[in-house]
Amino acid sequence: MTKFYARRRVSILAALTGVIASVGLFNGPTASAALPTPVSASTARGYLAQLTVAAEDRTGYDRDLFPHWITQSGACNTRETVLKRDGSGVVTDSSCAATSGSWYSPYDGATWTAASDVDIDHLVPLAEAWDSGADGWTTSRRQSFANDLTRPQLIAVTDNVNQAKGDQDPAQWMPSRTAYRCTYVRAWVQVKYYYGLSVDSAEKSALTNHLASC
Repeated sequence: MTKFYARRRVSILAALTGVIASVGLFNGPTASAALPTPVSASTARGYLAQLTVAAEDRTGYDRDLFPHWITQSGACNTRETVLKRDGSGVVTDSSCAATSGSWYSPYDGATWTAASDVDIDHLVPLAEAWDSGADGWTTSRRQSFANDLTRPQLIAVTDNVNQAKGDQDPAQWMPSRTAYRCTYVRAWVQVKYYYGLSVDSAEKSALTNHLASC
């Protein structure tokens, strides 16, 4: 084989390797995923205008009324499924527990390499949902809400940031990373609209103000 053809063969192999890697077949995915992309700001503004404005009522709330972390596939429950979706290089054991990987938290910009440092946030908290209409749902619907992988409702974030957020709405708490706030409020409105949940007046005002700058 001449040097020309040898160099050409090497170049072709390198190009093919790059293409294969780019579609995740050679080295697997190299970038972390994120929650499903929320609707646009203009669509969110339209949805927000249609949401019922009502005072919140937490009477009778119990987290256990929202069955969560149900089995999604094989041995994987909802939490483990989101950890795999939102992480980079995630390795799991036979029970689907993440043994290694890295997770970028878009709320605060931190990156973690231990799954124990990451919480799966219900973007619209369970208590907030109860306050705004879920108290009248069936247990089955509350389970669907608490494990929704289709809407932008579940996301892996820094555990203490999630704990600081608690059950607060956007009038009371927003991600410290301002670059993520537009995504956050678009997702919030989309989830509330899909599930027919109400907003209180302070919440609607905060959402309106944030969406105006998206």
